[in-house]
Amino acid sequence: MRLHRNLVSAVVASLSQIFVEKKYADKIIEKTLQSNPKWGARDRAFIAENTYEIVRWWRWLLFLSEIEYSHHYVPSNDELWKIVGVWQVSLQTQLPDWQEFKSIIPKKVFERIEESKRLRKIFQSIPDWLDELGNEELDKQWDKELYALNQPAPVVIRTNTLKTTTLRLQNLLLQSDIPTKTISTIPTALVLQKRVNIFSSIHFKNGLFEIQDASSQLVAPMLDVEPTMRVIDACAGAGGKTLHLAALMENKGKIISMDVEQWKLDELQKRAKRANAQNIETKIIDSNKVIKRLESSADRLLLDVPCSGLGVLKRNPDAKWKMQLDFIENIKKTQREILQNYSAMLKSGGKMVYATCSILPSESEEQIKWFLTNQEGKYELVEEKRISPAQSGFDGFYFACLKKK
Repeated sequence: MRLHRNLVSAVVASLSQIFVEKKYADKIIEKTLQSNPKWGARDRAFIAENTYEIVRWWRWLLFLSEIEYSHHYVPSNDELWKIVGVWQVSLQTQLPDWQEFKSIIPKKVFERIEESKRLRKIFQSIPDWLDELGNEELDKQWDKELYALNQPAPVVIRTNTLKTTTLRLQNLLLQSDIPTKTISTIPTALVLQKRVNIFSSIHFKNGLFEIQDASSQLVAPMLDVEPTMRVIDACAGAGGKTLHLAALMENKGKIISMDVEQWKLDELQKRAKRANAQNIETKIIDSNKVIKRLESSADRLLLDVPCSGLGVLKRNPDAKWKMQLDFIENIKKTQREILQNYSAMLKSGGKMVYATCSILPSESEEQIKWFLTNQEGKYELVEEKRISPAQSGFDGFYFACLKKK
């Protein structure tokens, strides 16, 4: 493969914004791809894939480049060019005779690759604290999960059954040269067979589907909703699961979607309009009074709580470099506060689903055990499910359904 300077420069510039300016990878890549309308599909794919993979393998590439890793390390422009060059050598790409690559000796890079295999945290490219935490909580399973989380994420969409069926959507996408495959256990899911800019599809603009990982599509059905119900999605964010609930309820009943961030609820309203989801009311949580007013009002309650996001590192690889151990400790306290306080909105006899996109038991199974003990018999565990990236190939998730007695 021949390297083109303008494309490599775009990768270097993107990496600079991610690692020097500490910006989010997905936003930067989106912005970079919009910056030059002359780039074709191959050019865009080169920039996006190389940027994401370098972010994913950052610590490993620093080791191959003979640069010491630390959480506080800020690369210079020359170092970024070297890291990109070393990444290309690891792919067995012939480097062009550019000044920026003069210091790279391919033979030495391959020697370092062999050396890196001796230490998991380098070879699997993760911070020390995360390797220790994962090993402590998951033991032998940690190796398998780490490997799975370092694979690129498949693109999965959820059929909006308010507007179409999965089979009809699959045929429409095929006519647009977007082949997909179904998942037998998830009737609304389609997996893209090739990478395309799905957001530019007319079918996306017409609200026929949403981007939603297969694991995430299992959460809303666990609530066991019916069209006549009053449902609260208390940590709704931009509303992926709210929209799924609206489809399951056939636009009947009522969904109250809540969040502490107004901009997320604004985004939800835009998505709801596109999806023709008409039974949704948004509500900002700006004080405890909001929760108090809704006490014992919900037939169903979804708590898709803030978490470490360690189950979705496939699609957000930069998260592992931005996160620290104290963040996880603090988020676990937040999870308990939400469980304790928000559960008051559920009626007696109602069902509540607690969900995290984390692979850590301390954010998931252990939180439910704590809650059930703390509630002294007021709730019973109906069902719990753990989705392993190593076993499923999709995002890591945990969800539990509890019934209020």
